[in-house]
Amino acid sequence: MKNLLLLMVSVLFSVGIYAQTDWKVDPYHSSLNFNIAHSGISIVNGKFLEYDGTLTTKGEALESAKFDFTVKVNSINTNVEQRDNHLRSPDFFEVEKYPNMTFESSKIEKGNKKDHYKLHGKLTIKDVTKDVVFDVHYGGTIKTEKGEKLGMKAETTINRFDYNVDYDPTAAGIAKDVKIIVHLQFANQ
Repeated sequence: MKNLLLLMVSVLFSVGIYAQTDWKVDPYHSSLNFNIAHSGISIVNGKFLEYDGTLTTKGEALESAKFDFTVKVNSINTNVEQRDNHLRSPDFFEVEKYPNMTFESSKIEKGNKKDHYKLHGKLTIKDVTKDVVFDVHYGGTIKTEKGEKLGMKAETTINRFDYNVDYDPTAAGIAKDVKIIVHLQFANQ
């Protein structure tokens, strides 16, 4: 009987450690932002307003997490309608042909500092998929009356030319490097 009780406790403990938790991005407490140098003297900020993302974790370890995101490129917003329309055109994102931008993680590893990670994955923009690495600061989790929440910030820099976003090929007016800054809050499903 004692062995059976120990086996049951071990099984329950193992299930708790390896239990999968599904999270969904909370768009009311998240933002997908970018900035890019303009004419070498200023920065243009923008964001995407429509996106969907999921996170799957196993136990408490973020190292086994799996991220999947889809961004509606048509939702780009730089607070200048004329510029936003130009960004939607074939000169930039060609949203009629390529309506979505996606990210799928391949691994996440602990960084050198507490609550810092390296998130590896595939970013697809237009017809190009490239490996990217985000620097992630994990904010942790909290329990609220509406359920459990998880927060983080992720940053990376990409070369827009790598994704066939090659308007202004000399990068004299619009820089080639785009910094992506993502603030995310997920809700436990």
